[in-house]
Order: sequence, then C-alpha cells, then structure tokens
Amino acid sequence: MLFGMGNPLLDISAVVDKDFLDKFGLKPNDQILAEDRHKALFEEIVKRNKVEYHAGGSTQNSVKIAQWMLQKPHKVATFFGCIGKDRFGEILKKKAEEAHVDAHYYEQNEEPTGTCAACITGDNRSLVANLAAANCYKKEKHLDLDSNWELVKKAKVYYIAGFFLTVSPESIVKVATHASDKNNIFCMNLSAPFISQFFKEPLMKVMPYVDILFGNETEAATFAKELGFETDDIAEIAKKTQNLPKENTKRQRVVVFTQGKDDTVATVGDRVTMFPVLDIDQNDIVDTNGAGDAFVGGFLSALVQEHALEECIRAGHYAANVIIRRVGCTFPEKPDYH
Repeated sequence: MLFGMGNPLLDISAVVDKDFLDKFGLKPNDQILAEDRHKALFEEIVKRNKVEYHAGGSTQNSVKIAQWMLQKPHKVATFFGCIGKDRFGEILKKKAEEAHVDAHYYEQNEEPTGTCAACITGDNRSLVANLAAANCYKKEKHLDLDSNWELVKKAKVYYIAGFFLTVSPESIVKVATHASDKNNIFCMNLSAPFISQFFKEPLMKVMPYVDILFGNETEAATFAKELGFETDDIAEIAKKTQNLPKENTKRQRVVVFTQGKDDTVATVGDRVTMFPVLDIDQNDIVDTNGAGDAFVGGFLSALVQEHALEECIRAGHYAANVIIRRVGCTFPEKPDYH
C-alpha cells in the first residue's frame, strides 16, 4: 500500500554538552550534512557513555512507524535506499525486518552504510548526517529494474522526505509522475531548512506532483523566504504553498505544518485549520528526535486506510507523542490508539 524511498542511516545518539556542540560548530536544534570538519565528531560520539544505535533515516523512520501503527498485515510498506555491504548495513536489514518493513536496499561496496549522529542536549537534538552509501542510490541500477518498479506500481500512497533530493532527484520525479498519472497520493517533506535553501531547484521540480506536503515551522519559514512569499505567518505560508502550481488537478494539495508543542497547521479544503497537539508534561519528554518522522508515520497509517484529514493528523499527533517519551525513533511493542 505504502512506498517510501530515502536515505537509510544508522542513528548514533548520545547526550552531549554545549562544549561538544561548540567544538563542532553545531546549533542545538538543527539538521545538517556532515562536512570534513565533522569527521572527528563521529569518532568522538561513539566514545561517549551510553551511546544508542537505532535504525534511522527520515523516510525509513516514517514508514516503520506507519507499519507499527497498523500492526497487521505485515509489510504494508516497501522501502528503497542504498546501504554498504558492512556490519551497519546488516544491522539496518535486521532492524527493517524486525519492524516488518519490506526493505529492498541497493547494496554497494564503494561507500560504507550511512550514519547520523544525534547530539542531544536537554530536549534539543542536533543531527549530523554522514550519508556515505545513502548518497550512492542509482535510479538505473535499482529503481528502473522491472522487479523493483513492479513494487512501486503496487502502492497507493508514496512518501519521500526532502532529504532524498540531495541524492537522486530523478528517482523522485519518476515516482512522483507515476503517482500523479495514476491519481495516487504522493507525499513529501520539506525535511530541513537547507533543502529549501540549497536544493530549491529540484524541490520545485517535484512540487507540482506533491499532493501532501509536510514540514515544521522553521522549514516552512525558510521555504516561504526562498519563494519570496513575504510573510512569516504560518497559516498564510500554508495557503500560498497549497496554491503553487499542481499537475494533477483532481486532488487539491494538502499542506501540513507542525510546530512542536504548538498547534499543527493544515489546509482543509480552502481554509487553514489549527489542530492542537496532545498535552505532555515537559518532564516526560526524553528526546524530540524523530517527532517529525513519527508524526508523518502516524499520518500515513491513517491515510492508507483512507481516513479523513482530521483523523490522519490525530494519528500523527499520537505517534509523535509516543516517540518523544523515548530515545531515538523507537516505540513500544504495540500502539494504544483507537
């Protein structure tokens, strides 16, 4: 039912201090791609006490959460991405299997499996992604193969995080145009401010095919600035984003912007509506890393069941509320959601 494609990464999370962030020039709450100056960061973070390893990567997290919310049948979601032939790659395969996600990785041995350092301070998290193998995904070597494309054709809902625009925009366009032609639902995420800033061209090439666009308040503001919307009002940004050119006119675009503990903003028909998130005691928040991915996962679980937008958002809020009580994008055995 659900198809996802993105950067499969092994998350390495550890609690760090401000000195650590300063040393590597990191903001407390951000997500960036690793540069040469961050090489030492990966060596240093694994030496920290209490390091946790979790299968990650934004899109993979979301499809995993969607599967967890649905429980049965298994393998509701198929996932494509590139890993290395190494120990971390084996861990990712094992974790995908445990989560009942049908992962079909393109495996190569030029680059090692990608990693993402989650540097946690208080309830902030600074993510530094070393894409490595994830950056080696090749459309012609994987997506275009008949056996793989058949899996793509089976889906009704498609989700790709904006992060994948840095890797294989041509793969995204192929999937997005297919979804549009078949009147299926193609969803995308703004993912991080740097996507709108430095990958605006590929982003805007895919935008006409986007039926549902996700993002958080910071990403929405950056997107608005890059497109010259001349407003920092989030409801206004949602409306203007909804009205951007669209290929398949049978479906009106839906724009959903989360704002942490503040109301989620969504376009419902021609109106913009606010949806309050679930209350949570500040002391129960363990790690906000993965909250956005979890929201999308919960949303998608309701979407594949063809529920109304309000219900999709409710499911998203529930999933995010569960995830932020735990370290990494992890979850209890079963959801308690009705």
